[in-house]
Amino acid sequence: MTATSPRLKHEVKDLALASLGRQRIEWAGREMPVLKQIRDRFAQEKPFAGIRLVACCHVTTETAHLAIALKAGGADAVLIASNPLSTQDDVAASLVVDHEIPVFAQKGEDNETYNRHVQIALDHRPNIIIDDGSDVVATLIQERQDQIADLIGTTEETTTGIVRLRAMFKDGVLTFPAMNVNDADTKHFFDNRYGTGQSTLDGIIRATNVLLAGKNIVVAGYGWCGKGTALRARGLGANVIVTEIDPIKAIEAVMDGFRVLPMAEAAPQGDLFITVTGNKHVIRAEHFDVMKDGAIVCNSGHFDIEIDLKSLKAKAKEVKQVRPFTEEYRLPSGKSVIVLGEGRLINLAAAEGHPSAVMDMSFANQALACEYLVKNKGKLEPGLHSIPTDVDQEIARLKLQAIGINIDTLTPEQIEYTNSWTSGT
Repeated sequence: MTATSPRLKHEVKDLALASLGRQRIEWAGREMPVLKQIRDRFAQEKPFAGIRLVACCHVTTETAHLAIALKAGGADAVLIASNPLSTQDDVAASLVVDHEIPVFAQKGEDNETYNRHVQIALDHRPNIIIDDGSDVVATLIQERQDQIADLIGTTEETTTGIVRLRAMFKDGVLTFPAMNVNDADTKHFFDNRYGTGQSTLDGIIRATNVLLAGKNIVVAGYGWCGKGTALRARGLGANVIVTEIDPIKAIEAVMDGFRVLPMAEAAPQGDLFITVTGNKHVIRAEHFDVMKDGAIVCNSGHFDIEIDLKSLKAKAKEVKQVRPFTEEYRLPSGKSVIVLGEGRLINLAAAEGHPSAVMDMSFANQALACEYLVKNKGKLEPGLHSIPTDVDQEIARLKLQAIGINIDTLTPEQIEYTNSWTSGT
């Protein structure tokens, strides 16, 4: 089957962009050695032969390498976007033209198109679902109960998606295994902290070209994404304020040297607000009312619900685009609030998402989680399952090996000591 065959269905912006996408995919691959090793093994072993797979992900250069690895392993895969503004159209085109992977994703697609793509993905009758945010899984449960019998399991690598899966399990509707990729050490310690931290500020700077040094930056949420964002903002000279609901995370932020305030107190002080909580309406109408004129608001959580844009639109006398991915909301008071990326993931709306070096480990987890589901088909209980520790450690070992770093190993005496309870003072 050729890339132009009518049997290869797709919906991308422009296949003529494939050449540029190919170059960018190759560039990202330079810093993804772990996934390359996994892909090479998959090509030999074909663990996904006969498996129909749907991936609902941010269609980026790094995701391309995951899709290519899964296809190398024999998967009959379909790729759709997990966010309307995160698709890189040239990458989508290259996956269709160069790798014959059906892709349904266009940057800027509306909600109707996005939902239609979810339905197209489910028409593939997947055995495995890779789901950023759990929209495909939620739609399957709500609308296509008859297809659950086909499903071996799903994987999830976003905090938002894990929250939804836990709620599904609590409600008794998650009747199949789900791999919690998000909480793997080689995912959240690196992807969430270093990836989100760098790419969020990259997106803000590309969208606004503002100087961050000296600004009061409010980071809502001090999970791993919030920690990385706050750390990087401070590194660029910003005065960072953290808001939190968890007392343990709040005191950790204090011990890390950040000011911690409720959002109501932070709102009048902030020049720039970044939400990374995974919850809804973290910034609300009462906060917009007291913000400085020209305060900038953006989100780096998975969905566009962290900022209450409906209330802001209802208040605004005028909304206009002042730069790409930058809208000014003029309020009756005469003040304005600047919203970046329509409240969607700013690191993917205005920039390129996480650096490939960290996504190498995240997508290694995704690939191996899918393999684990297939190998353990029928053996896993419904509900969330952690990535096995030995898999997590193997990914870290491969990463260290790839970047030329050696570490110590236990001596026989040390092994004996750690397995004994008789030795002491």
